[in-house]
Amino acid sequence: MKSVLVSACLLGEKCRYDGRSKPNEAVINKLKEYNVIPICPEVMGGLSTPRNPSEIIGDKVIMINGRDVTLEYKRGAEIALNIALKNKCEFAILKARSPSCGKGLIYDGTYSGTLTKGNGICAELLMKNGIAVLDEEEIEKLDL
Repeated sequence: MKSVLVSACLLGEKCRYDGRSKPNEAVINKLKEYNVIPICPEVMGGLSTPRNPSEIIGDKVIMINGRDVTLEYKRGAEIALNIALKNKCEFAILKARSPSCGKGLIYDGTYSGTLTKGNGICAELLMKNGIAVLDEEEIEKLDL
């Protein structure tokens, strides 16, 4: 059985910054034939749930209160990558627009809800290491 990394919040785990989850039935149903490995890079990197929202500003990840959490985000991304490599994951399905998991579009660092082109810290690291990344809005692209 092939393994896939999946953002834990998409599977119903309450690990988002606001203490909630974002369960996605399409993701859950599409992956029934896979060994699903839930990850939350932010929590794995040492951040609590709930926590202040964060956005990428330049090359840093900054909470809305000004706290620099770049190291925690990078640590969580490294842990996620190691899990993916250990489990021979060919792809990951991650939470759209997240500063960890977003792919293609992320919030622009103004905390205004404005999107900009870019990838989250974890998504970028996974892709640089040959692991395909989809967000939950691309689930229908999977030919499973």
